[in-house]
Amino acid sequence: MEITGIISALIVGLIIGALGRLVIPGKQHLPIWLTLVLGIVAAFIGGWIGTMIWDAFWFVLIVQVLVAAGIVYLVDGMYSKNTGRTA
Repeated sequence: MEITGIISALIVGLIIGALGRLVIPGKQHLPIWLTLVLGIVAAFIGGWIGTMIWDAFWFVLIVQVLVAAGIVYLVDGMYSKNTGRTA
């Protein structure tokens, strides 16, 4: 991956994290900074998975949002258990 790809993945990752949070119904207990970091991670993972299946922009974007939603959902469950908060 070239440097422009990495920079664009970071920027898109911030947006992907916010979209992934919106896809999950109900209240999330994650701080926004953690959601954005998870979005960056999801952008890299989802981008890799999406391009391996079909290298189309919209398909990769949808895969990235779905990966972000899954990661946010999983981490939110672990985060709320560790902080003693209930849903």
